[in-house]
Amino acid sequence: MAPPAPYGREGGLFRRLKGACAAEWHAYAWHAFVQGIADGSLPMAAFRRYLVQDYLFLVQFVRAHALAAYKAESLDAFRDKAASIQALLHEMTLHIRYCTEWGLPEASVLAEPEAAETVAYTRWVLDRGMAGDILDLEVALAPCTIGYGEIALAIEASPTRKRGGNAYESWIAMYAGAEYQALARASAARLDALGESHGGDARFTALAADFAKAARLEAAFWQMGLDASR
Repeated sequence: MAPPAPYGREGGLFRRLKGACAAEWHAYAWHAFVQGIADGSLPMAAFRRYLVQDYLFLVQFVRAHALAAYKAESLDAFRDKAASIQALLHEMTLHIRYCTEWGLPEASVLAEPEAAETVAYTRWVLDRGMAGDILDLEVALAPCTIGYGEIALAIEASPTRKRGGNAYESWIAMYAGAEYQALARASAARLDALGESHGGDARFTALAADFAKAARLEAAFWQMGLDASR
């Protein structure tokens, strides 16, 4: 079977950003936390910590998508963002159920304070969206939205991939599945289109700096989970 095609188009903004920030992207996309998911060795305490903070992250992620709807460049884009907000709200419900399966009841998840890494990442994304335009915001969001899709495919292709008895199989399947992969590819295509319509070439240096920072904040989020097991 041929490997999946890369996200975005050749010469498009997403691939250019990823290429300009290759070191930061690799540190995020193949972090020790991700490697532990791939081979099943990640301590469960690390994954539980991540699950709780990921729910709190989603709360702010919905706010960021609401801001993207406000800043949408067209009525069609507004409709797409409205749909994504509904999808994220549904995902939050599913996430709580998933947490319960990991021995994390809803009350304990909701009572948990945001970690410093969660605050740093989410508030920075919202700040970029408030200070900039729709392209600035979508670049800040891209490493999360597109990155999780790419990470799942990297896990599937990894020679260390453990299938039988891997406690994280359902997590991998969710992000490697057709529904999420379609979302990630659509997000990359949207970023490419915004790069053309909103002066991505002229702004590339600043956009690449934001993309690299988002990747670093994502890596710090993984590390926050990993540190819970030490």
